[in-house]
Amino acid sequence: MMPVMEVKGLAKTFTLHQQHGTVLKVLREVDFEVLPGRCLVLHGRSGAGKSTLLRTLYGNYLPTAGSIRLRHAGGVLEMVGAEPRQTLAVRRATVGYVSQFLRVIPRVSCLNVVMEPALARGMDRAAAHERAAALLARLNIPQRLWQLAPGTFSGGEQQRVNIARGFVVPWPLLLLDEPTAALDDANRAVVLELIAEAKAAGSALIAISHDARAREGMADCYFDMTVEEPAHAC
Repeated sequence: MMPVMEVKGLAKTFTLHQQHGTVLKVLREVDFEVLPGRCLVLHGRSGAGKSTLLRTLYGNYLPTAGSIRLRHAGGVLEMVGAEPRQTLAVRRATVGYVSQFLRVIPRVSCLNVVMEPALARGMDRAAAHERAAALLARLNIPQRLWQLAPGTFSGGEQQRVNIARGFVVPWPLLLLDEPTAALDDANRAVVLELIAEAKAAGSALIAISHDARAREGMADCYFDMTVEEPAHAC
């Protein structure tokens, strides 16, 4: 079975120009691959670079060195150095990302926020509406809130909207940054069910979680970012 993503020798440094040019080496020689239907959980203390790694895989940060090879559009795409149009195409069709915080355009309704990835894929609006509504109901977002802008919601409600948006379409690869951090036990269980269903459908996932129960429920394997390891497959 071919990996969905293969990472080799990945490094990322940040130069703090306001701190006399101090260089922070956040990622060093990161090597792993993740297979369809598997969830790789990034493990390590706060500050180990887990969120930086997810943002680098998504194309928000340009790596200092290394390779990120992604199965995309029937071939293999090298993400390091990819053109902006290629990155946008990847984000539309191949790699989903549920960040820790919901960032949306003000005044756009909750329902439209969740529907947007489906509409961007060309899904019929009625089908997108049905899928988004089902996820919002499953994640216990009251229907009376669906036409409101999620910027007015509580932190836990915003996170559930964020998760619904992330799962509204199937992704070959889904990146999850603390998906259960602001959730109660009942909603954590729903998220773990969604993750299990995505894996059963063939999605690969790379996740961060400081929630021990969530980690145990989603992980097929771990990548420890606090120690130097050989190439790791999941």
